[in-house]
Amino acid sequence: MFQESPIVTRYVSLGLALGRHVDGLVDAYYGPLELADRAAAGPPLSPSTLVVEARRLLADIEAGVDLDDPEGRWGASVGGALDAASIEPPSPAEDAARRRWIAAQVTGLMTTASILAGESIGYADEVESCYGVRPRRVPEDEFVAAHRLIDEALPGRGSLMERRAAWIEAHQVVPGMLRLSIASMCADLRERTAELFGLPDGEQVDFELVDGKPWSGFNYYLGNLHSRVAINTDVPVLSTSIAHLVAHEAYPGHHTEHTHKEVGLVRRRRLLEETIFLVGTPQCLLAEGLADLGLEVVVSEHPEGWVADHLAPIGIRYDAEVVRRMSEAAEVLSGVRATAAFRLHEDGADPETVTDELARWSLIPRERAAQAVKFLIDPTWRAYITCYVEGLPLTRRFVGGDPARFARLLEEHLVPADLAAGSMS
Repeated sequence: MFQESPIVTRYVSLGLALGRHVDGLVDAYYGPLELADRAAAGPPLSPSTLVVEARRLLADIEAGVDLDDPEGRWGASVGGALDAASIEPPSPAEDAARRRWIAAQVTGLMTTASILAGESIGYADEVESCYGVRPRRVPEDEFVAAHRLIDEALPGRGSLMERRAAWIEAHQVVPGMLRLSIASMCADLRERTAELFGLPDGEQVDFELVDGKPWSGFNYYLGNLHSRVAINTDVPVLSTSIAHLVAHEAYPGHHTEHTHKEVGLVRRRRLLEETIFLVGTPQCLLAEGLADLGLEVVVSEHPEGWVADHLAPIGIRYDAEVVRRMSEAAEVLSGVRATAAFRLHEDGADPETVTDELARWSLIPRERAAQAVKFLIDPTWRAYITCYVEGLPLTRRFVGGDPARFARLLEEHLVPADLAAGSMS
């Protein structure tokens, strides 16, 4: 399945093969159907076999083995017929960047396969191997400071958790009004994104309301410049989060990144590696980071006034000044789950104890904290929380308020180390 193929084909095949073991690991794929059919044929390859292939693949990348099929075998199947003379050949620097990017991706896949094969890997080492950053434990004094901000923003009687719960309930949006607010913000964010970064002709996002899911929103990228964004109404959707949700999933977030890379990397340059999006790799950390950063890039660092302008005309409650203060605290409290993961996997703390700690610091009901802990102890998904905790500050430092740098995130193959180096320049 692997050895007769060039590097990029083997990388895609490795991701598809590993995806048979982990539901959801292949987040999106719009590459050659033959590769998907081949990966789905017969019994799944064992995790240990996939570890061996990942190691061979890394060695061949380092040795300079050809990345692509010299005959362009997959050309017409990843973007339609295109004269070979019009394909932009990579420069030596671009070739080196591709090798670095693919190697980082393969390292993440090898780590997941190794865990499935029974290898014991320390939590921080697992996160770093999968996502390219070393996770950090957030000190409790930062959470205390965040609680102080919330206490000041929400005066009144009752405990801090009771006041926050009441505030959240007051900002819930019913499904009928939710559709109106999504449509209004999406149109504006799309226009702003197109003005700053451009959007390819024919791109499309369809929103749908769903239930029975563990997440609040999800982008299903279908290829051919089309996304389906699902919003989960099981979890109350708040007026305080609608703008971020639309920006994160669509403009200028996941949908915008996928379409820019499909046009620029897949169609124009025939880079087959971009046709697959894989969980457990640095690709995810940067994607979540840029999606979380998107609203402040296309609107402003404090977009609350803009949000209010969209929600007030349709009668949806939104306390702009309070939201601004609460958002500062919420960004800090996102680190509670990162610290909870350390408590579970580095300290060996009992899950029930960690559930109580997570509920206390996050100011959420215990049943919701229990669900969060369940996610954090899943052997495959426990490291993913780092994408949200570390992705935003990493991309924010790199962009530094410059839309041109955000455009690089949308259009180039970058790894976390590239951003860390770029933010210091």
